[in-house]
Amino acid sequence: MQSTNVAHPILAVRGVSKTYEGGFQALKSIDLQIARGEIFALLGPNGAGKTTLISIICGIVNLSAGEITVDGHDIGRNYRAARSKIGLVPQELTTDAFETVFDTVSFSRGLFGKNKNPAHIEKVLRDLSLWDKRDNKIMTLSGGMKRRVLIAKALSHEPELLFLDEPTAGVDVALRREMWEVVRKLRENGVTIILTTHYIEEAEMMADRIGVISGGELILVEEKAELMRKLGHKELILHLQEPLSDVPPGFSDYDLSVSADGSMLTYSYDTNAERTGIGSLMRRLAEEGIRFRDLSTKQSTLEEIFVNLVEDRP
Repeated sequence: MQSTNVAHPILAVRGVSKTYEGGFQALKSIDLQIARGEIFALLGPNGAGKTTLISIICGIVNLSAGEITVDGHDIGRNYRAARSKIGLVPQELTTDAFETVFDTVSFSRGLFGKNKNPAHIEKVLRDLSLWDKRDNKIMTLSGGMKRRVLIAKALSHEPELLFLDEPTAGVDVALRREMWEVVRKLRENGVTIILTTHYIEEAEMMADRIGVISGGELILVEEKAELMRKLGHKELILHLQEPLSDVPPGFSDYDLSVSADGSMLTYSYDTNAERTGIGSLMRRLAEEGIRFRDLSTKQSTLEEIFVNLVEDRP
């Protein structure tokens, strides 16, 4: 599937496939372009190919076909230049337990051949609220602080593209929201961010665009707002004055359902339709003497859209 056209992308993935020994095809001709400064969320069930795609882009796994460029550098022909543009924050909390925060982050910078820059390391630690922990050994930190250290390590060599693999896995709700603020601040500082997440709410809160991967295929890439508009549907919920046992006869033209206790009548309609049918429905209900004491509307969540997309795959 072709992604939305992006002028001068920082990341371009073209026709990328991955087949392992034994014949298992983990990725099938992936095309994707990422614009500078955007937050892109990659969603998909377990085994869909998210981690494989990230691992290939980061040079951890070799691709079977296709090409990838990062800021114009081919990940195969010019690996060092391409990889220097990338920061990767893995899901696993693997850090040097006996090193201090400052030394750990500084060492990561050196791995990319960068000269020492204590001022940059200080800025990264301050941005991540880690400066007051700079002399603490990693083993003494909380899980949330360790995750921040992983981000600091990934930012130590001044990458322009940051991958966050399940950045809030295993953290509580309060810390998750703190991490969202960290991600937004990174974007404000000019870092392009690609995140994988199992928390649909996370993508809905932060992402500019959403990609859905299933069975090794990128089945959809869309602006978040446009995705919600295209695939979302709304429900009009009528709280009835008198309960109904079933949908009244003669209303087969409307997508209606009655709640189990008969107190609510729900009308589902297409947000993109030229006419929603609400006006005619209300008139028909009035003619039939069906009265309601209150009404409300509900729009599809991104989670519902995602589940429907994946379930609809053959």
